[in-house]
Amino acid sequence: MGAKVFVLNPPWPEVADFCRSARWAARSRGRVQRHPDWMLIAVAVLEGDGHDVRFIDGATLNMAAEEVRRELERFSPDVTVLHTTTPSIDSDIAFAAMAKEATGCTTVLIGPHVTAVPDDTLARGGDAVDAVARGEYDLTLRDIARGIPLKDVLGVSFKDGSQNRHTPPRPPIDVNDLPFPAWHHVEPEWYWDGGKLFPFLTLLSGRGCHGRCTFCRDTQVIEGRALRLRTPDLVVDEIEHDLHTFPQLQEIMFETDTFAAVRAHTEGVCREILDRGLEVTWSCNARVDLDLDLLPLMREAGCRMLMTGFEFGTQEALDAVKKGVTLEQSRRFAERAHELGFTIHGCFMVGAPGETRESAEATLRFSRELHCDTIQVSGICTYPGTALYDWAAEHGYMVPTSWREWVSPEGEQVTLLDYPDLSKGEIDELIDKGLREFYLRPGQMARMARDIATPADLKRKLFGLRSFVDYNMSRFRG
Repeated sequence: MGAKVFVLNPPWPEVADFCRSARWAARSRGRVQRHPDWMLIAVAVLEGDGHDVRFIDGATLNMAAEEVRRELERFSPDVTVLHTTTPSIDSDIAFAAMAKEATGCTTVLIGPHVTAVPDDTLARGGDAVDAVARGEYDLTLRDIARGIPLKDVLGVSFKDGSQNRHTPPRPPIDVNDLPFPAWHHVEPEWYWDGGKLFPFLTLLSGRGCHGRCTFCRDTQVIEGRALRLRTPDLVVDEIEHDLHTFPQLQEIMFETDTFAAVRAHTEGVCREILDRGLEVTWSCNARVDLDLDLLPLMREAGCRMLMTGFEFGTQEALDAVKKGVTLEQSRRFAERAHELGFTIHGCFMVGAPGETRESAEATLRFSRELHCDTIQVSGICTYPGTALYDWAAEHGYMVPTSWREWVSPEGEQVTLLDYPDLSKGEIDELIDKGLREFYLRPGQMARMARDIATPADLKRKLFGLRSFVDYNMSRFRG
């Protein structure tokens, strides 16, 4: 007989609209909510193993703590799994304590933060936390639900008397063995993003990344540097499954960091879509060093938008974070994608090692020179477990003195670094300047208005406008 497992994406009661599934856990500037795809793959693994699973996305639904308690008491789990983030870790542990008090269950924490700092987590958790499932947790949770002693489960950290024990890491999972996410626990309409067609669903076509970027949290902490991609037929099987499950979907978003990094994989997925005569609109994350000859085929197969990590507008900054691309590659990519009619969402940052005001201004100009339809600008984020975090801590550039300070008191994204040649305040100012100077150009506003073709387009554009105004008002109030 299987176990009863309660999987919680906890709310953070003091922060409304906290997005904990994104690469930066915060109340995002775009006010987006990202799907809990990783957690729902683990839920599907548990359900496939015969366990009774209750999943609650408390963060997306802004649930009150008492609502969570009632759900816990109603379900009465044997095991409660809680997703964690760096800024919310103490609140997340409080929910673990609630689960243990209400039901007496075993509590297990998951996520990049607890993977990076398991000893700190266990010390903070006290009697409320039984274990940390480090790294890829799908099979680890399955083993715990089966009742296997913690000492015999790979990839866990737990208390053994007065000592912490860390079992050997779990080898990388064969991604072709993983089931599709257990989407029946959520509704696509819960998740908003002004840049995506509404409603949309995310899809992970693989895990890991071949890149060496020093700032990327999940690659360094959870997934690993090796890119593991699912077979093209399995990827398209999942697309068909998603469209059958939710006929109202307008778009599939390949959330894989480097969907188009391997030509054979990308070509295989596109040809499988075309061979099946599948009419689907999709978007993906992309690096600028992808094979540009793939772009016409991707467009033919239904690709609408490329979410692209341009990151910086100087070669020195790109090299400082080991991005492994050149400015010229960025220009060629943007020009070719624009020619083919792709929507381009550009991702830019301020605060690379060695950054100055002049180099940051160059990045902002670069964002306007490329053929981007929309952009985001963030201060580079230093998460525990990354090479950038270690470097910044070693040199005394980190601003926060506690995990809570990874976001503002209101839960907004904040700048985490302060350099001798570029202060935290200057980085904050440059971020806001970059967003205003991009979006408030008359030509840009006219272009975005022309893109409204359907009621759904209008709905998401209004959401984006509200988010932009709300963020800037919060900055003014702050």
